[in-house]
Amino acid sequence: MQVLNFIAGAWQPAGAGAGFEVRNPADETLVAEVPDSTAVDARWAADAAHAAFPAWKARTARERAQVLKRWLALIESHSEELAQLISREQGKPLAEARGEVAYAAGYVEWYAEEAVRASGEIIQPPVNSKRLMVLKEPVGVVAVITPWNFPAAMIARKIAPALAAGCTVVAKPAEDTPLTSLALVKLAEEAGLPAGVLNIVTCSRGHVADVVGVWLADARVRKISFTGSTAVGKLLARDSAATLKKLSLELGGNAPFIVFEDADIAAAVEGLMAAKFRNGGQTCVSPNRVYVHDAVHDRFVDKLAARVGALKVGPASQPDSQIGPMINARAVEKIERHVADALARGARAVTGGRRLEGNYYAPTVLTGATRDMQLSCEETFGPVVPVFRFGDEAEVLQLANDTPFGLAGYFYSNDVRRIWRVASALETGIVGINEGAVAAPSAPFGGVKESGYGREGSHWGLDEYMHTKYLCQGNLG
Repeated sequence: MQVLNFIAGAWQPAGAGAGFEVRNPADETLVAEVPDSTAVDARWAADAAHAAFPAWKARTARERAQVLKRWLALIESHSEELAQLISREQGKPLAEARGEVAYAAGYVEWYAEEAVRASGEIIQPPVNSKRLMVLKEPVGVVAVITPWNFPAAMIARKIAPALAAGCTVVAKPAEDTPLTSLALVKLAEEAGLPAGVLNIVTCSRGHVADVVGVWLADARVRKISFTGSTAVGKLLARDSAATLKKLSLELGGNAPFIVFEDADIAAAVEGLMAAKFRNGGQTCVSPNRVYVHDAVHDRFVDKLAARVGALKVGPASQPDSQIGPMINARAVEKIERHVADALARGARAVTGGRRLEGNYYAPTVLTGATRDMQLSCEETFGPVVPVFRFGDEAEVLQLANDTPFGLAGYFYSNDVRRIWRVASALETGIVGINEGAVAAPSAPFGGVKESGYGREGSHWGLDEYMHTKYLCQGNLG
């Protein structure tokens, strides 16, 4: 297990020598202690990335792709160790952790292949004596800030395209789950990544502003890629304005999940189970508001409650666990607040509705949800399904879009005309149509409105790490 910062090709403690603990959310046992970095360490990392950039940029796309392919092979050969580590520090069941490793590897594979496709363009000139060309170039040093809920997938989804494009990287993983990120960087080092191209520093919650603040103020850092809360994303946008950095912000969501009267109810229940209970509901694209048409409401709720009530809650060490612990006590307390508020305002718990021992919360289905409840306007980020009734399409679209967020939306219908109407009307960056699992390395992931901007995955995700340079050559006639 790697427990040090990686800066300029060397594994080292924080400059101040301090550390902080990483604990297993399943039982609060100590997993490891990692460096509690400060502004000094962040500056060293930026210095290293800046120094390494010219040589890495000069590598051919194929050479960079070869390094990524070696990294991919190492990730795949260490997949079980990585999955075990994810389960220990993040808490998700081992089957899900294995799926996350495969998902992370998918992004490395995609961008290893996409690196050689980052082509420019020849433009038809206005006169024959000129030639007009467009080149794609790496933006420079990129600062990557990742969340705790997918410690392997999120860092791979950001670092792989950055390296493929020719950028160098400074990274700060989430304080709750730094170990998986450190393990992936260790494998990148073994794959032959040159010193300084990829640098990672860990820090406690108390030092995040100091570490990230250095990168925000440093004009050499040309891009920030962040996944996390909308509130923090707004701070990053504001504080990066002085140097006009390029930003990719994948922020909060409040995803609607709509079940129309013509839907396949069994398929809708299974789709909701896949979308909502992955990682115990701790994902940014989890459905947060489930709207079910009056005509099928009771039938849907009965089927859903039976499935949810049968979910096995327990630590990753138990092979039959389907819902692990929440990441920490603060997360459970937020879920408790949302459920208590909903019950006080007239909702009914069909199943669940209570905290379990430690950081666990019972998978819950609430009926009678209304728009005046906290869970209708805030992400619960847990295994709680609030079910809202609706009567017609226009009504539910107004309700679905009545939020400042716009990351993902889902709906189930077998009416082809309705499918196109609703897909066009939903104000989200991602739409799942009769499908609950929407993410893929080849597809663009990101939101609209206050869910952020920029895209990850697909060829659009590579463009986020590149500049467009226009060349005009004249006097050729």
